[in-house]
Amino acid sequence: MNRTDDRLLPVLLICAQAALWPGAELVRGAVPPASALLVAALVAGPVTATLALRRARPVTALVVVAAACALGAGPLPTGAMAVLGTAGVALALFTVATERDTFATVLCGTALAAWQLLQNISLHGIGDRDGLDLVLTAMLYAAACGAGLLVRRTRRARRAAERTLKRAEAERHRLPEAERRRMERELHDVSAHHLTAVVVTAGAALGLRDRRPELADQALEFAAETGREVTRALGAVRAPTPSREELPSPEERLRALVEGFRRLDQSVDCEIDALPDGMVADAAYGIVREALTNVARHAPGAHTTVRCRYGDTRTEVVVTSAAPTAGSAAHGADLGGGRGQGFLRSRAREAGGALTSGPTSDGGWEVRAVLPGRTAAPTERPVPRNYRVAQLTAAVGLVLQPLLPALVVHAQPTSTGSQVSAGVLFALLAAAQAVALLWLRRAPRTAQCVLLGLVPLWPVAMAAGDYTGPVVLPPVLSILATCAAVAADASRTAARVPVPAADASDAAAVPPAAARAWLLPAAAVVVHAAAAVVAVADRGTTVPLWAVVGWALSGASLAVGAARGGGTLRARRDLAARGTRDERLAAWTEEAVRDAWAERRRIAAGLETTVLARTADMVTEAEAGRLDVSAERAREALAAMRALLDTVRQGRTEPELRPQPTLQALDLLARQCRATGRDVEIRLTDRVPERLPTAVDLAAYHAAETVLAAGGEEPAVLELDADGVTLTLTATGVPRAARPAVRERLAARVAALGGTLTTGRPDTVGLRLPLAPVPQQGDEERER
Repeated sequence: MNRTDDRLLPVLLICAQAALWPGAELVRGAVPPASALLVAALVAGPVTATLALRRARPVTALVVVAAACALGAGPLPTGAMAVLGTAGVALALFTVATERDTFATVLCGTALAAWQLLQNISLHGIGDRDGLDLVLTAMLYAAACGAGLLVRRTRRARRAAERTLKRAEAERHRLPEAERRRMERELHDVSAHHLTAVVVTAGAALGLRDRRPELADQALEFAAETGREVTRALGAVRAPTPSREELPSPEERLRALVEGFRRLDQSVDCEIDALPDGMVADAAYGIVREALTNVARHAPGAHTTVRCRYGDTRTEVVVTSAAPTAGSAAHGADLGGGRGQGFLRSRAREAGGALTSGPTSDGGWEVRAVLPGRTAAPTERPVPRNYRVAQLTAAVGLVLQPLLPALVVHAQPTSTGSQVSAGVLFALLAAAQAVALLWLRRAPRTAQCVLLGLVPLWPVAMAAGDYTGPVVLPPVLSILATCAAVAADASRTAARVPVPAADASDAAAVPPAAARAWLLPAAAVVVHAAAAVVAVADRGTTVPLWAVVGWALSGASLAVGAARGGGTLRARRDLAARGTRDERLAAWTEEAVRDAWAERRRIAAGLETTVLARTADMVTEAEAGRLDVSAERAREALAAMRALLDTVRQGRTEPELRPQPTLQALDLLARQCRATGRDVEIRLTDRVPERLPTAVDLAAYHAAETVLAAGGEEPAVLELDADGVTLTLTATGVPRAARPAVRERLAARVAALGGTLTTGRPDTVGLRLPLAPVPQQGDEERER
């Protein structure tokens, strides 16, 4: 809500207050005294101005509005502060709930209700209506707090979803680049170690052929073995295993980085948590590498500590170095370009975090980065305990303030009767309903039964307390909590993922979903209508009984129906928003994987036509005993490898020419999912053949992609197994894959190959695809 909206609501409230008083008085011909108008203006002005600035200082605004309305309610007539004292205070409390934490919200609401009750007692003494006033006040403030907390939770969920989408969009462009860098790095390792070693060994053996002929045989054996190793290594580069355990994890990369600096005589201690692959891991690696490099340049030999903590809401990367060792020379101090700190901050900023650096108290240097954590929720600073104590102290002081004049000014005579007032009974019933609502999420059925069981006690409280107020008020108060439970049940039912019954007996034992959904609203309408009829009949009325019953049923039906409709509408809106987000995530994931797969296939094609062919020739020549020709083929393979490295970054595959991913792209799919915040693990057994029928290979990958595209934040595991005739794909941790739309897509995909789709637990989906081609109808007719 922008600033114009912040000003609009207070202006509307002051206009409504002016229409109620003194507008109504002026319409009746009664002109209020000038002193009353002056007091009203002095109160309304600060209240309106404070409400317009309520988002900047919500707690201060609440205190100012409540105090101003309380001061104005004394000299002004009844109704002069009705709108500002109720809607204005509720608006301020609502703002506290949306802008502050739950503790501050509950504390403000409780302290405000108690302060208002004690102030009323100090001015008018203890009366029979105090309990009823407390119930009405508590319900108003509870509604304001609940609405504010709901809005705050919705905003946080929306912001988390936006951060997730932003991270996914960034990862969409990062995955192809990461795959290109991976292949480039591994190709470089192969060329720098294996092929270069063959060239050097063969050259040495040829140079010493006359004096040491045995070296030629050793060089030939080395060339043949190394050529086979190169072939295996390049095969792993072209098609890395999708199993997560085979890929170097970010934690292993960081520890290897630390070990590399230790080999440079740097004293480095590390505490590194496991990190998921993605932008956060890349940023952490780059920050640690740059920080350790700076230590090696400017403070060689200084003791350094690397700490990387991965949490739910934040990832902390801290590199702390001690003061430079006395007498150590910083030989690399002049090698830096002065851009390191800027690169560090930009790297952290691109990953969605922030970085600070500076000297420590002992003369060392510290680099500290705060990056996103496991979820996309914003990082909240912990509230100090002494701040909580100060909040409680201030609240208790404000609550006890009205008791001071009550103890000094007057003491009201108390009633000597033993009868309990209706207000006290209403307060107890409202407290019981509040407790039931608190248990609504943990034990929904029990809480619903308790709420319905409390409804008949409201007419009993009216009769026992000799209630003489409006007969409609207690039934209305009693139905509010039930409406909240109905709305929550409707929202939960609309958001529930339908899971088919395990067998026919289970389906017959469980009532239909539609009947269960309407069971609570129907019971609520009947119980509340009966309680209202009893209350009206006990008071006595000249209206026919059938009219009272019709009025009670229609009123209860309207209230319960509105609550159920609101809960269902909210759930559907949330599902629609979540579905849109999941569709965008799925589309970006699909695009990222296809781009990365295209890069892998492009580079693999270059390997097959150049490096692998020359490496195979090298092995052939070595096995034939021609060392000089084998060395020449090694040089050609090395030159082809270097030429391929030079062209790795050139010439992206056009979108229309991108190949379809197969099961060999599952590692890319898992990396992309992990980078966007979902932990996905791929498990392949040894029985899965390396080469699958093309149709089965494509169908299995697209089925895995469909299962993960259904959305969710639960850790997922995809396990592939084969028994010689059937490929089995089992996905666990995917409850949304049981939705009818997802099941239909999966069933259509596996049915084309003669496969089957099975579901076990609510979060498990299994697919069985035949490895042998399924004969079509035309094939069967030709065979006959």
